[in-house]
Amino acid sequence: MLQPAANSTPQMQFLLPDLCTMLDARQPLYRLAQTMDWTQFESAFATLYTDEGRPALPIRRMVGLLLLKQLHNLSDERVVEQWTLNPYFQFFCGEREFQWSAPCAASELVHFRDRIGPDGGEKLLAASIALHGARAKEKEVVLDTTAQEKAITFPTDAKLHAKVIKTARRIAAQDGIGLRQSYARTVPKLLQAQRGWRHPRTRGLARKAARKLKTIAGRLVRELERKLPAGHRHAELLQLCARVLAQKRHDQNKVYSLHEPHVYCLAKGKAHKEYEFGAKAALAVGKDHGVILGALNLEENTYDGHTVEPALTQIERVAGYRPEKAITDRGYRGRKQYGSTELLLPDKPAAEATDYAKRKMRTRFRRRAAIEPRIGHLKSDFRLGRNFLRGVQGDALNLLLAATAANLSLWLRRASACLHAILARLAFLLGLRPLPARPLAQTGF
Repeated sequence: MLQPAANSTPQMQFLLPDLCTMLDARQPLYRLAQTMDWTQFESAFATLYTDEGRPALPIRRMVGLLLLKQLHNLSDERVVEQWTLNPYFQFFCGEREFQWSAPCAASELVHFRDRIGPDGGEKLLAASIALHGARAKEKEVVLDTTAQEKAITFPTDAKLHAKVIKTARRIAAQDGIGLRQSYARTVPKLLQAQRGWRHPRTRGLARKAARKLKTIAGRLVRELERKLPAGHRHAELLQLCARVLAQKRHDQNKVYSLHEPHVYCLAKGKAHKEYEFGAKAALAVGKDHGVILGALNLEENTYDGHTVEPALTQIERVAGYRPEKAITDRGYRGRKQYGSTELLLPDKPAAEATDYAKRKMRTRFRRRAAIEPRIGHLKSDFRLGRNFLRGVQGDALNLLLAATAANLSLWLRRASACLHAILARLAFLLGLRPLPARPLAQTGF
């Protein structure tokens, strides 16, 4: 059962101090809590709850925790812990008095993410775009793709075969099946031996140990298939293990992880990291103000040019408009027109182009490079560098939440710069200090 939304002007408590009057109203997080339209989330997510059973936690609290987690690069457990220590966190989540107990269990955030899904993530992204007002809806956007790595180990055949053996043992223990041999002592020795493939003296023994691991894994999988009844609950998992054992080096659609089988390999041409294992993400950023207007997760390793139309469709769905021009790199070669949107790539200027047109195009493509540090901050500051959420839905949600947090962080920085500019202008008018070189109009507020 859903709890009613908190009153916007509640009566103050006699014994407990009110956070609204106790906290500093100039703090950017305080201003963000006062600026955001929280009622849109309550009306959008209220249909996901029922009127029966145990009362649900307030929607604003759960949405606020998700945003704070991504904004401050915290885990589920850490953001719940910080909520009890930080009064600004509590005020952001809709509390009126300081709370001493935890807002919820950390697992509640997992259930809430599963409940809202990627559609709810797009609603959060749309709200973060709306905060920036008309400046977010730029006529020219920059498109690019990046890899969102999954929280899996670097896949090798020996590792995967060892995990198949471990999975087979777990299935046998759960269903009470007695194996002819568990290989509990043999497998650790083989794993240790197969590490010596780099040294010439131990290379032969390492290859032999790797082949033995595959033999043992196949033996256990076949034994379980014989002993388990027809229509058992582990059929899909055993089929996945069989795929791992059957795949070859140059096969397509290989399995790189048993717990994340949808992960695929991306070769982005990086010198420090040749291969990345996860999912490709398409991003759309405003050319001048840097607001992230689209964040699309791709379930397949698609050519960059094929991601343009889905990315533009998402911008229409989330931001409510379609840009006139999309600026990309040369990886998007192909079509030049997508409906009413023109695709611009770095190319040799036409012979009849004027000097003004050449300078404008040069400025555009120099500005296009600004999306690269934007992606870097998404990975280092907003949890896009390593995705810990499970499944394809987890990939889409983590990307959308990271883009939402980046937009909120941009708003917080501009709000802080605006406040400093106003204070500097007042100090100048009072004759306390000279006006700084940066005028108020450049703060964006």
